[in-house]
Amino acid sequence: MSRRALPAASAPRVALCHWLAIASLVGLIALGLAWELWLAPLRDGGSLLALKVLPLLLPLFGILRGRRYTYQWAPMLALAYFVEGVMRGYAEAGAGAACGWTQALLSATFIAAAAYYARDAHRLPAVAGDGRLRT
Repeated sequence: MSRRALPAASAPRVALCHWLAIASLVGLIALGLAWELWLAPLRDGGSLLALKVLPLLLPLFGILRGRRYTYQWAPMLALAYFVEGVMRGYAEAGAGAACGWTQALLSATFIAAAAYYARDAHRLPAVAGDGRLRT
């Protein structure tokens, strides 16, 4: 695979991937909490399954700072949330199914955005952590 530099015109695409990854990761955290505490908890009054969002906090600061290493390993973590979302989307009904499919969509968005960012960010001439070109 070639390591040639991307043209500066690719910087907006890298920035878009960065912000999509941030939005989908924060969305996964918010959905996980809302799902298990209010929207469709497994038990009335909330469920300890809300703690499932704790592993999503591990990559959060690396993703916010645009660290390529975090973008390389965090999608592997998101695969588990994708699988859970598909499984619960099929198995549950009503709000639980909607939450499951939303989680699967957010996970897939995060995986794709993080993969593209990790692939392209290092090939830009000089990219700041927020995806903008440094001058």
